Amino acid sequence: MVKHKNGVAPVRRPQRKYLFGLLALLVVGVVVAQGVVSRVHHMTNLRRWTDAQAMASVNLVHPSLGKPDQSLALPGKLEAFTDAPIFSRVSGYLKTWNVDIGARVKKGQVLAEIETPDLNAQLTQAQANLADAVAAAQLAKSTAKRWQEMMVSDSVSQQAADEKNGDWQVKQADAAAAQANLQRLQALESYKLIVAPFDGIVTNRQTDIGQLITAGSDQGSPLFRVADEKQLRVYVDVPQNYAAAIGAQMQATLTVPELPSRTFTAKYLNTASAINTASGAVTIELLVDNADGQLIPGAYTQVHLNLGAGAGAGAMQALRLPATALILGDHGEEVATVSQDGHVVMKPVTIAHDLGDFVEIGTGITAADRVVNNPPDSIANGDRVRVASDPVDAPAGHLAAGSTSGAAHA
Repeated sequence: MVKHKNGVAPVRRPQRKYLFGLLALLVVGVVVAQGVVSRVHHMTNLRRWTDAQAMASVNLVHPSLGKPDQSLALPGKLEAFTDAPIFSRVSGYLKTWNVDIGARVKKGQVLAEIETPDLNAQLTQAQANLADAVAAAQLAKSTAKRWQEMMVSDSVSQQAADEKNGDWQVKQADAAAAQANLQRLQALESYKLIVAPFDGIVTNRQTDIGQLITAGSDQGSPLFRVADEKQLRVYVDVPQNYAAAIGAQMQATLTVPELPSRTFTAKYLNTASAINTASGAVTIELLVDNADGQLIPGAYTQVHLNLGAGAGAGAMQALRLPATALILGDHGEEVATVSQDGHVVMKPVTIAHDLGDFVEIGTGITAADRVVNNPPDSIANGDRVRVASDPVDAPAGHLAAGSTSGAAHA
């Protein structure tokens, strides 16, 4: 062992190769650490991006209060004030027709004539039967008188005279029956001429010359159809929730697609006073003047009903939402609301009025709720969502009722 001259052993310095190895190991560790940190950072960002992409983006809407004046827009149907299908009362062949569709006719005007060979033969036979019955009655009468005279002189018995009187009465009844049958056939003969029952317009003609005509309304289509269109009836189905507001105080106007710039005033006539079990609505009848002939019978129209400020007072406080915000599922009718921290809160609601494009909510939400409009089918309570835009208020204007709300989600 080598000792220092003062007796202390000298310190041995590490060899250079060990220093280089340690330095290389340190460099490798730093590089590996940087790679791991970079990879962890990348995976964290990727996870955040994936979560963000998986988070549903929703549009919000604020519930709004309905207007005090309850105004409904409902589909209606126009019908002529009087509309008559015209059938034949006699059988035969169409001889002539004088008017076509679109022709304006007066009451009693001849529309067509029917040739009736069978009826003519029956009429001739009935006249002959009447003449025969009258002759037989006259003979029975004279015979009865002679036997009555002979009975005075005891030439004949009372029984024989009574039989002749009875025969006379039978022959008189036969003559009366023949007369009635002739009058019946003569009345039928007058129906060979098809006439207009009232002033109006011919809206349909389904016959032509030579066509075989069979008497009765159960034998196919009518020969003609005449409508009085100076006034039109308007039939509207009003939802049951507004049935109590229907009455003479109700104001009504209507529009038709072919005349978008014109508005027609209608007058309330009557109500069916019964709910249709199929539609859940009550039918009302309105009357609209059509002296200028601008409205067409059979057309569909949009009817605007102003039910007044007192109509459905409870509905004034109902909150209105688009029908597309409703969710119809196993738990009934619900809406999805979004809390301030971005989580979904499902709330069951009750519908006060179904207005088609909009619904009025009776209970379940407040005006401050942020409601998801057009929620995805997979939305569930507690889901975190991303709000695509600031909430908008549900429109509080015109109510479009009567159409089906097909945008609700199951």
